[in-house]
Amino acid sequence: MKKKILGVTLIELMVVVLIVGILAAFAIPSYRQYVLRANRADAKATLLRLAAAQEQFYAQNNTYTNNLAAAPPAGLGIAGTEKGYYQLNVVNADATGFTVTAAPGALSPQLQDGACQTFTITATGVRSSINGAGADSTAECWNR
Repeated sequence: MKKKILGVTLIELMVVVLIVGILAAFAIPSYRQYVLRANRADAKATLLRLAAAQEQFYAQNNTYTNNLAAAPPAGLGIAGTEKGYYQLNVVNADATGFTVTAAPGALSPQLQDGACQTFTITATGVRSSINGAGADSTAECWNR
């Protein structure tokens, strides 16, 4: 009478490793793109909050401010985005309007997001975005 040996053979183990490798090859890049898209909310939410703060500043001072980081009443008290993925830059702020952009920071993982590199909002509420090639990507970036 022979004893039955339980276990897996090397071929079975290699088949399992191959299947896991194939699944990982599809899942990891897809997940990475999902994370980049989700992190865009950091820029959009901050720009909308900043636009509201600019309007409040305008109501009190009759002008918009270039000073985002300074605490009120000298500025808005918004130094950057909540999660720190984007840096804010006031392109133009005076008594007639403002334009603020959010671009990925130097060490931000969002630098790899070629579809939506910079986000912009103006005093009139116009939202825009530019991709890594410098083309307009507003419809894709602000509407998702």
